[in-house]
Amino acid sequence: MKKIFFLALLTPALNAMHHEMGEHNHSMGNTKEWEINTYTSAAPAFIGDYATVIGASGEVLREGTNGWRCEPFMPMPKGGFKDAHSAAPACSDKNSVAWANAYKAGTIPEMEADGWMWMIHGDLGVDNFTIGTDGQKDAGHKHFIESGAHMMLMPKDPSSLDGQSSDYTTGAPYVMFQGTPYAHLMIPLVGYYDYQPESAPN
Repeated sequence: MKKIFFLALLTPALNAMHHEMGEHNHSMGNTKEWEINTYTSAAPAFIGDYATVIGASGEVLREGTNGWRCEPFMPMPKGGFKDAHSAAPACSDKNSVAWANAYKAGTIPEMEADGWMWMIHGDLGVDNFTIGTDGQKDAGHKHFIESGAHMMLMPKDPSSLDGQSSDYTTGAPYVMFQGTPYAHLMIPLVGYYDYQPESAPN
């Protein structure tokens, strides 16, 4: 509980940090330079600049030095991604990499500790309560949320989030995939509702 309360208090500080990062001018591209610049900007520069970068092909584009890894969560379409958001890039520590690999494989995450993940460019959305609905914006899901800038806490013990809110319309941190092995805490940053303003607090 103390951890979750602390994270809730931390959100304004994270929002301020996002302002300091500045905006990145990304155009459509599939070059190595574009991929590195785009994927690493999913996190603050003090993380992204020193992270390992994995390309859309799965190839290591750059070796890092800080234990973090930046990569796209969407496959590259023919001709390249149209912008950073369409790539849904993330920068993850080793535990959230383990979480993401398990999610993609449909296996139970095996983590040494809680994991952290940055997604400043957001993602293409998912139903907040239904695993495997990534990018299915027009499939009629009742609780679909296309996220803007955010970061995530992937707990080693998903039950540690039991009792926390799963309401994504308040602007506060909330639980996604509650009650499943993939439960994690979403922490909205400035611009979180840019792609789905109808879900913003009012």
